[in-house]
Amino acid sequence: MEVTGRVVVLTGAAHGIGAAMARRFAAEGAAGVVVSDLDLEGAEEVVAGITASGGAAIARYADASSKEDLKMLVAEARAEFGPVDLFCSNAGAAFGTGVHAADEQWSRSWSINVMQHVHAAQVALPEMLSRGNGYLLITASGAGLLGTPGDAPYSVTKHAAVGLAEWLAITYRSRGVRVSALCPLGVRTALLEPGIAAGHPAALAIAALAPLLEPEDVADSVIHGLASEEFLILPHESVRETYARKAAGLDEWIDRTILETGARKR
Repeated sequence: MEVTGRVVVLTGAAHGIGAAMARRFAAEGAAGVVVSDLDLEGAEEVVAGITASGGAAIARYADASSKEDLKMLVAEARAEFGPVDLFCSNAGAAFGTGVHAADEQWSRSWSINVMQHVHAAQVALPEMLSRGNGYLLITASGAGLLGTPGDAPYSVTKHAAVGLAEWLAITYRSRGVRVSALCPLGVRTALLEPGIAAGHPAALAIAALAPLLEPEDVADSVIHGLASEEFLILPHESVRETYARKAAGLDEWIDRTILETGARKR
């Protein structure tokens, strides 16, 4: 998919990767970009930058875990710009906790990191299928392929997000709807940097696996990944080889991860 002339909806787009993607889509000539987030003021700042550069965008408040909010985004995108061509479910949640995380943290991780993508597919697919084309971009994580020592809810739910993306691709590719899973490792965002500064095992483990990228680097990878319609969009190219090595010898991979990250029982 070329983004030029397309209508795009993004969740979690006030900051970080989402904001970088919104700006890049607009720069590529998107027909309209819907920038949504819990932080409406942040979303409005992103939109102000886009429109100042001649792009077309609107900001909306949306809880990415709410199916009704996502349905609203699709309706407002259609009313403002036309039918949605690309839906980027990008919001994420991390708590840096182990298997004994509070039930509320497990629940929130599940609702944001998994059910957001389910709801996005539910609200975007009908129109895409009716015209025989469209694109779902699920922001998962390299953690969804390689694991994250120190953060059980994040690792588990990001694996589930990749699994959902794979299921959607298998089910709908033949009907004209493409699906990609965006799986970066460390990116300089508010989700990761505080954890690194605090010396949290999960954040340090991700930072140790590959160099930290800027959100704009991830947006570049997304543009190239969409153009080639790759299922796995990997801003850190080393993830491909590491993922293959993991699959070839899982027990060895687990032992090596324990040694390299100093993973402890949590």
